[in-house]
Order: sequence, then structure tokens, then C-alpha cells
Amino acid sequence: MLWNTVKKTLCAALPESEYSLWIQPIVCVRETSQVLEIACPDRFFCAWIKDRYLKLIEASLGSLTGSPPAISLTVSATVAPVPQPEQNGSGQLRLPGLPRFKATVRSLHPGYTFEQFMVGDSNLMARAACRAIADADPAFGNSLFLTSSTGLGKSHLTQAVVHQVMNSAPQTRMHYLTAQQFSAEMVKCIRENTMEQFSGKFIQGCDLLLVEDVHTLSGKTKTQEELNNILDYLIKAGKRVILTSAVAPRSLNGVDEDFRSRMTSGLVTDIKAPEYNTRAAIIRHKAAGSRLPLADEHIHLLAEHLQGDIRRIENAVLGLRAKASLYNAPLDTDMVREVLEGLVSLDLSNRKNLSGESIRELVSSQFRVSIDELVSRSRKRNVTFPRQIAMYLTRKYTEQSLANIGNLYQRDHSTVLYAIKTVSRDIVQKSSVRQQVEMLTDKLSTPDAN
Repeated sequence: MLWNTVKKTLCAALPESEYSLWIQPIVCVRETSQVLEIACPDRFFCAWIKDRYLKLIEASLGSLTGSPPAISLTVSATVAPVPQPEQNGSGQLRLPGLPRFKATVRSLHPGYTFEQFMVGDSNLMARAACRAIADADPAFGNSLFLTSSTGLGKSHLTQAVVHQVMNSAPQTRMHYLTAQQFSAEMVKCIRENTMEQFSGKFIQGCDLLLVEDVHTLSGKTKTQEELNNILDYLIKAGKRVILTSAVAPRSLNGVDEDFRSRMTSGLVTDIKAPEYNTRAAIIRHKAAGSRLPLADEHIHLLAEHLQGDIRRIENAVLGLRAKASLYNAPLDTDMVREVLEGLVSLDLSNRKNLSGESIRELVSSQFRVSIDELVSRSRKRNVTFPRQIAMYLTRKYTEQSLANIGNLYQRDHSTVLYAIKTVSRDIVQKSSVRQQVEMLTDKLSTPDAN
């Protein structure tokens, strides 16, 4: 029978566990020169075969006969006894024919989902790769090594993957744990002489493995060796793997080179500190979630100073909400600055005597543009750029509101806000702008500037 020959071909091409799970239960119910009708236990099984194995089956048929018959997939409950879906300890469903397993899923934050993750230039690649792996989309490969400093969103993304998989494909055999948990469980199994079960849980019972903080395995030779063997099998079998680290792969000390190579055999990407626009978007999102009304000027003030760790933003929003509730009054700039001073150094002490006029005069002198030109309607680059720099410095180093700064240059507050955002962005992206701003800042600290 042609189908039996096809099965032998597939048995040689697929891992044994994969073949026994998905191909072995299929039976041929009708075979003619035009049609090969094969039956699966249920509709889910049939859909999975169509999505994952139909092209492989067609290719196998094509190699066996010059004019292969069309394949027809049907569902027949009488093909083989199919056990009812059972739930394991994690509440996930067990697929027909799938060995019993106990998922390892550490506690999840309910808000760490893809929908709640703010995307920007600093994390675009990381977010896209995690979403693809969660959806079993091979666009970014099946293995990901994600690195970043603390507080930038590694755990948010890994937990978003877990949330997505549990919602869209609860039958997935998934293990999500930290490297410390992996190491502790391994040590326990060594003591109890149950290492075969430990390894089998990951090798034979895992479709998706997520291990956080692999940098903590530095110097743990035995744990590295065991995880290396597991990764080797999973990656070669086409399983999905996500590893995270607070240290870049090349900077990992106390790590075996073979283990380092295995961990980075797929996509390696990082999450950088969010740039100004992303920080502003995060602040707006956090504030909206806390029902905290923030004016644009307050968002700008927070986004300008709360750089790096995103947890600072969360702390600031909590602090502002507490102050607004305590004082039972709308937020103002003083409240925002009070909260900021508890989180970062605003470094305003040496510039308390600065005024918008003195900054305007300094910028006029340094850029050789008259004050009349700065307050004119001119849109020439040699005028608009110094004007934006002056607005930025005035906002940063004085207590003046956006409206008051606008009055200095005969502009409205929205123009001032746009200037501030533009300069903030250019400081990050253009070294020439950053150097000019730093030079002016140094001059503002001298007695002549006051």
C-alpha cells in the first residue's frame, strides 16, 4: 500500500517522538490513482497535519510516483481509540496521543502581555521575535537569546510569550523557569537519583522552553552541561527556545564555549534603554492605566529625566498618584519635580538664578543670531535651530512654564513642546547636537551666564 511506504519515508525524516505522535495514528481509508484519503482521530489533529505535515507528505508521494494522487484528509473517530483531553496540574489540555507531562510555569504577572508592552526603536526586534516564537512563526527562527540590563522588559516579553501560548495553544508542552530554578531542580534530582526523569521532562515533553537569567549559571559546570544537552536536542528537533540574560553572550564569564555557542545558535538580540519618545509613550500608558491625568509638559519633564530602568517610570507614576490623592488636588509641576527628586538628581542647584532671558542672550551670542531674529517668524535653519535649543534649555534649567517660554519667543506652548521634543531626540541621535547642548550647559554653570 502506498501510504505505508509514505509512512516509512516520514519515519526516517522525522524525530521518533514527532513521528509516533502525529504520523503513526493516521490510517489510509481509500487509495486510488486519483485520491489518497487518510483519516485522523479528530478535527484538531487533522488541522495540525494540514498545517505542519501536508507538504512533506505530498513531497514524499511525489518522490514515489510520477503522478501522485491528491490527498484528502478526513476525520474518523473509529480510526483509533482517542483519549479525552485531560488536564495536567497547570490546567493545560493534553493532546490525543501526547504523553502525560507536568508543565513548569513560574508565576505570571497579569499585565505582562504583548498588548501592554510599549514598542519603540529600542525593543522593536526583541518584541517581534518573541511574538513570532509565541505564534510558532519561523520568521525569526526557533531559538532566541535575549539580553538587556535589568528593568527594560525581558521578563515582560517572556511572560507575554507564555500568556499568548496559554491563550492560543493551551496544548503546548511548555516549561518556563529561571536558570536558578533549573539548577535547584537538577541538584535535587541528582540527590534523589531521578536525573533520567528530569532530562526526559525537557527532552521528551517540551515544545517550548523559556529560561531566564542564564548569566547566573556562571561557574556551574554540571548545570551548563545538562542544559547544553537539552538545548542541543530541542533546537535540532525544531522546538522553540527563549533564553534571557542580563549579560551579553560575549561578556559571559565562567561559561563553557560549547554552551555559549549552543545558546547563541539562533537569533541574538537585545533591549536597549528606551529613547525619549518610547519613554513618553510608556508614561502616558502607565498614567492612563492608573487614571492619572498628566499634562504634556509633565509627561515631557518625566520622560526627559527618567532614563534607563523602566521601573523608575512605574515608581514615578505611583508616587504622583499618591500625591494627587493625598493633596486631593490636580497635579502641578511642583508635584512632578518633588517625585523626580526622589528618583533622580535634577541637578538644578547651580542654576537657580538662571532666567529665560539670560539663556536667550547666551544662545544669541553663541550662534551669532540676534534676539530679534530669535523672536521673529523666520523659519530659516540658522534661526529655528538656535531658537529650539534656547527653548529646550529654558525648560530644563528654569521654572518657567511652556506658555511663559513661548512668550519669550512669541510662540504658543505647543511650538515650545515640539522644540523640546525635537532637541531631546536629536541629542540622542546626533552627536553634533549633543556636543553643542553640552557646551552651552557648561557655560550656563559659569558665573558669566547668571
